[in-house]
Amino acid sequence: MTAQASGADRRVLVRPEWLEATVAGVFGALGFESADAGEIASALVEADLRGVSSHGVMLVPMYVERLNAGGVTRERELDVLFDAGAAMVVDARGGMGQLTSPQAMAHAVERAGRHGIGIVSVRNAHHFGAASRWAMQAGEAGCIGIAMSNTTPLMPAPGGAERLVGNNPLAIAVPTTAGVEIVLDMALSAVALGKIRLAASAGRTIPDSWATDRDGTPTTDPDEAVLGMLLPAAGHKGFGLALMIDVLTGVLSGGGWGDQVRPLYREPDRPNDCAHLFLAIDPELMGGVEDFKRRSSGLAARVRGSATAPGVNRLYLPGEIEAERAAQQRRNGVLIERSGLDGLLAAARAVGAVVPAGGVLN
Repeated sequence: MTAQASGADRRVLVRPEWLEATVAGVFGALGFESADAGEIASALVEADLRGVSSHGVMLVPMYVERLNAGGVTRERELDVLFDAGAAMVVDARGGMGQLTSPQAMAHAVERAGRHGIGIVSVRNAHHFGAASRWAMQAGEAGCIGIAMSNTTPLMPAPGGAERLVGNNPLAIAVPTTAGVEIVLDMALSAVALGKIRLAASAGRTIPDSWATDRDGTPTTDPDEAVLGMLLPAAGHKGFGLALMIDVLTGVLSGGGWGDQVRPLYREPDRPNDCAHLFLAIDPELMGGVEDFKRRSSGLAARVRGSATAPGVNRLYLPGEIEAERAAQQRRNGVLIERSGLDGLLAAARAVGAVVPAGGVLN
C-alpha cells in the first residue's frame, strides 16, 4: 500500500510563464525548433491551468524517455494519404500529438468552411494530451469541434478480466455569443490513468470505484491499479462508447486499435501507434453561425439558470469550472503536484536544459 503524503508536500504554486518556459526549454534541448517546443509547452501547461494535471507537465519525463528511445519521432508534418474533400486520412509519422493535432484540426476547420463538415482521421499518431484543446481550436474558429483518440487497452468488457479497450477520450466544444463556453472533455474510464499515476507518485490512495488489481478485484492502492485495469464510467455504457471510439479512430483510419496501440509508460522504444479523429461542423453552412451561437447561448443560459438542489448555490456548464480555474491560475500561479515539478526538473537536468530562476511562489 502506498504511504500517505501530507497536503503541504503534494502541491507547489509556480508561475505559469516560468512553467511554460521550462517545459519549452526541455523540448528545445531535445532538438525541437523554438516554435514547436513552445507549442508543446503551451499544450501541457494549459492542461495544468485547467486542472487536468494528468495531461500536464507530469508527462514531460515520459515524453523525454520516448523521444530518446525512439518511440516517438520529431516529425511534425502530416502525410496526406487520402483526400476526398470533406474527409481526409493522414499519417502523423509517430510525431508528437501536440504538433500534429493542431494541423489536423486546422484541416478539419478549413474543410468545414467549404463543405459544412470536415473530418480528419489520423493514424500512426502519438498521445495528444488533453482532447479539449483540439476541440476548442475548432470552437474558436466558429465551428463545433470534436476530438477523440484511442489509447492502449486499459478496461475490461463488463464481466471480463482482460484489458480489452482504452479509456478513449472524447471532447466536444461549442461556440456561443460569449466564446467557446460549452466544452465537454471526458475519458471513458471512471478516471484517467494519469490521475491514478498522480495519486501513486503523491502517496495517496484512490477510491475503489476507479480501478481493479490484476485479478479484477477493486483496489484503493494506485500502484496495484496501474498494474491492473481501469473501470469504465457508467459500466457497460462507458465500455460501449470506448469501443465505438476505437472504431472511429483506429479501425476507420487504418491505424492501431485494441492492443495494437502500445502503452506510453512501457516499451519506450516502440511507437505508441494510437489514432485520432478530428471533426469540425460549420454552422454557417447549416443555417447560419450567428443564429446558432444565439441558440447555443440560450441553451447555456438555461443550464445556468435552472433550479438547484438544496445546498447548491450555482450550476456549471461542461468546461466552465476548468475555464474559470485557468483564468484564476494564470493570474495567481498554477498549482502542480510536487512530484510533477520534481520530474520536470529532473528531465531538464537530464537533457541539459536551462531552467529560468524565480518560478516557485511557495
